[in-house]
Amino acid sequence: WISSFPDNVAVGIPRASAVLILNDHDTGYPFACLESSIISATRTAAMAALAADRLGRARPERPARVGFFGTGLIARYIHTFLAGTGWSFDEIGVHDLSADSAAGFAGYLKQTGTPGRVVVHERPDELIRSSDMVVFATIAAEPHVTDPSWLGHNPLVLHVSLRDLAPEIILASANFVDDVEHCLKADTSPHLAEQLTGNRDFLAGTLADVMTGEAQVPGDRPVVFSPFGLGVLDLAVGKYVYDETVRAGRLHVIDDFFHELRRHG
Repeated sequence: WISSFPDNVAVGIPRASAVLILNDHDTGYPFACLESSIISATRTAAMAALAADRLGRARPERPARVGFFGTGLIARYIHTFLAGTGWSFDEIGVHDLSADSAAGFAGYLKQTGTPGRVVVHERPDELIRSSDMVVFATIAAEPHVTDPSWLGHNPLVLHVSLRDLAPEIILASANFVDDVEHCLKADTSPHLAEQLTGNRDFLAGTLADVMTGEAQVPGDRPVVFSPFGLGVLDLAVGKYVYDETVRAGRLHVIDDFFHELRRHG
């Protein structure tokens, strides 16, 4: 259960909170309840880092300048996972509609000793034009990046927030998703492109297709990865956290949680 309240940011707490229930495969009875905002952020960031690695291999040169469009918890976790999987950048660009958020994220990067120059961009086009890889992690409900020329240098785009790019940009790019049916719904940018064209020909494949060699990543246009987010990944990460907690002897058990287990009393 993920609850998203964008106004939370104004009072200094993260946008989303989450709870994950793990159920027994055979009986359906729940056996664990976990705080899950970090689990969700972790699987989101892990997927983004995997896409950066596999899709980035098609670039003429490994991206040296990354730009973060949106600077909340998800952006921080994506940066953490990129750094943890061997990425380093000559320059890290930052842009957010909230100047305080942009400054806070830039401060975090500097305080953690992140290598490379950190630049806060007041204008979104400056961030995108100056980045080889762009990470969208916003709360945008509809497209706000509409000019294809901003991506004329063919960057790799991790379109994690799904609704930032106008259909015209999607149609001018090579598009990869995590799951086609999941992603092309709820007025995501790829869904808007499908509604505009009446087909899905603009999709180049899934990330799994790239990993198995069934899809090729072109180097002559922008490459956009739009992951809707798969619930099975939350389950996988949640089960891993549960198993590690059991192994460490830190599981908190609530005895007699189920009040009545006899069918007839």
